[in-house]
Amino acid sequence: MTRASTIDFGRKTRSQVNWSGPLRAVNVIRNKFPTYKNGSNGIVIKLADDPEMPSLKETVAKETADLLDRRQRPSVRELAIKFEKGLNTATLLSNEVKWRQVALLERDILLKNLKSVLESLRGQVAGKFKDEIEESVSMVDILAVQLSKRENELLQQKTEVTRIATSLKLASEDARTIVDEERANACMEIENARAAVQRVQQVLKEKENFSQRIGKQAMDIKNEIHVLRDQFAEMSSSSARLLKELELHQRFEENDAPSYELEGLESLGSMLRLVVRNNVSLSNASVQWFRVQPEGSKKELISGATKLVYAPEPHDVGRYLQAEVNLGGEISVAKTAGPVDPAAGLVDYVETLVRNPETEYNVVVLQVNGIGQPTDSIHVLCIGKLRMRLAKGKTVVAKEFYSSSMQLCGVRGGGDAAPQAMFWQPRKDLSLVLGFETARERNSAIMLARRFAIDCNIILAGPGDKTPW
Repeated sequence: MTRASTIDFGRKTRSQVNWSGPLRAVNVIRNKFPTYKNGSNGIVIKLADDPEMPSLKETVAKETADLLDRRQRPSVRELAIKFEKGLNTATLLSNEVKWRQVALLERDILLKNLKSVLESLRGQVAGKFKDEIEESVSMVDILAVQLSKRENELLQQKTEVTRIATSLKLASEDARTIVDEERANACMEIENARAAVQRVQQVLKEKENFSQRIGKQAMDIKNEIHVLRDQFAEMSSSSARLLKELELHQRFEENDAPSYELEGLESLGSMLRLVVRNNVSLSNASVQWFRVQPEGSKKELISGATKLVYAPEPHDVGRYLQAEVNLGGEISVAKTAGPVDPAAGLVDYVETLVRNPETEYNVVVLQVNGIGQPTDSIHVLCIGKLRMRLAKGKTVVAKEFYSSSMQLCGVRGGGDAAPQAMFWQPRKDLSLVLGFETARERNSAIMLARRFAIDCNIILAGPGDKTPW
């Protein structure tokens, strides 16, 4: 389709027949199809050079812009119709000039006959009638001169109209040629567009298939990672167990002293239990648990941890745990094979809870100031950014801001519920042991409260724990 500048040839009046200048050649303006330029032998088609291959996004955007531009331009068929209308108008105008010329010729003949009749009458009359005939002859001469001038004007108009008709005929033939060539180019463009659309669809399909293959491979890799992780965990636990057995065996070979070891997973949320390999009674033995720094042998006493079992709490993560057994003045040591590992996903879970102004936990009060309590009532522990609150319904048991007198840690006594129990001393005259539904909730509550307390320049620790300030 082509945008072209045309001359609207309508019906002209007699005063508009004379042209102010010669007819100009048709100027065809091209934008996206092959560019036309005026040459010595007419219109020459110049095909644009193939540009570099653009990206898929640029190609789609360019094709869309071309379609919108072509939609706004007149079509080739409309251009041809305009040329046909102009040619028909010029033909009608030429016929009209011919008819006017014939009418003038007839008038010229009539004037000549009239003048001859008046000449013959002028010799036959005299007096007043002769003067009237003389005046009539003069009028006929004037009309003859006017008709002669009009005839010359019509001849000029005929020449101009003939030239216009010839130019229009040539332009119409050129337009037909352009229409045919443009139709062929349009068909070629349509075929190219269809091929481009097919290529785009093929590329998109290939990308979709590639994405599906990548997604499947990613899932396979993820599953393999899970399997390898489980295998690594099993191998790590097996290695730790073998190291413990080797150490105990070496000790047992060196002396006949009782050998002790720690059973249980060395991770947060588990329970460590002190066991003896020899048939030795521990009823008269005393036990004390320590935290040992991974670098060096510096150890820290865990106040209140004097049972055969101990549940690691968040403060123990990244450190070794060591149990010392004093049996009849002879001290034996059992130590974890590696530092205590954090629970999977617990840190991210706590980071999510930190964004909330406060978090609530359903708990059971196990002890109040060391005295056991019935476990059939559910309380709500609310941990906020500035304070902690324990309530049962509308009854508030404790509500205190974070302070240096507040203590918080995992329960350091025995019992199977130790991994799910927390020791909380909101003030000096009140201490509570709270039981949570899971060990994950117990550990997240301790980590969340310590995080909020640090924001208030307070460090929450257990009894006897060392703090930086």
